[in-house]
Amino acid sequence: MDAEGLHVTVEYLSNSGVILSPEQKAALQISLPILRSDHKLKRVKLWGKVQGIKADYFIAHGVGEDELKDRKAVYSQDCLLWVLLPFATDEMISNAAKLMGRFTGDPSFINEYKYIRKTGDGETMQEESVTIEMKEEDRLAAVVASIDQEVSVVPRGAYIKNPLGGVRMNRSFEGLSIAECKDLSNFLHFREPQLENNKNALLSIDQSLNFLDSIEYDLPKGCWSLQFERGSGMVVLRSLIWFGLVSYHIPNTTKYGYFYCGTGERNNDLPFML
Repeated sequence: MDAEGLHVTVEYLSNSGVILSPEQKAALQISLPILRSDHKLKRVKLWGKVQGIKADYFIAHGVGEDELKDRKAVYSQDCLLWVLLPFATDEMISNAAKLMGRFTGDPSFINEYKYIRKTGDGETMQEESVTIEMKEEDRLAAVVASIDQEVSVVPRGAYIKNPLGGVRMNRSFEGLSIAECKDLSNFLHFREPQLENNKNALLSIDQSLNFLDSIEYDLPKGCWSLQFERGSGMVVLRSLIWFGLVSYHIPNTTKYGYFYCGTGERNNDLPFML
């Protein structure tokens, strides 16, 4: 959610369990504009809150010229002082997916995961114990990157791709209609496209608006819950894979966004729950 109008957006998502104390909202409204100015960012968006045992992590995204590629993730535990998150590599994301349990709230805490690795075949097969160690700050960066990759959602047409390949906010976007909000195909993953027809398509007028992947193809089927709230005044999408991820859009307006408020644990049992 955008830092501007933060108090209004939090009110939109209060029914989904997104609650910030008056002190936290006041601190965020002071610190986020300073963060944007100090780092010379175009916009700053409050991404969410990862709940820890001893303390929580507040996450924000700083956005540069390209809305999709020029993004920096920062975190804070007091909503005032912000620290840059490390860049999440593929190895970090893979290791973080193996770790179990809650975040402690201590960025320097070392998480450990032990498993048995088998090498060779038949009589030559050997087993060895392998220990993966990962600092909680690195795990946090990997979880944020995984959530961005899997469940960050925006309405169709909210962003536009220019002929040079840059992604910008679409100033002509006027919002989805109520009828369009009922269809999952009108909500798109805000990430680099992965479907072949989007990755390799030549940029045209139509493709400049429809260059992102639709969530209607997400697996397993039923991993998204779509509901209308306030009558038909707001549509809310909740991820069942990453509990706590809430995406919202107010039909026929430019108001939309997403926010994560959870423990940072992926629901890998979802295929067996549906």
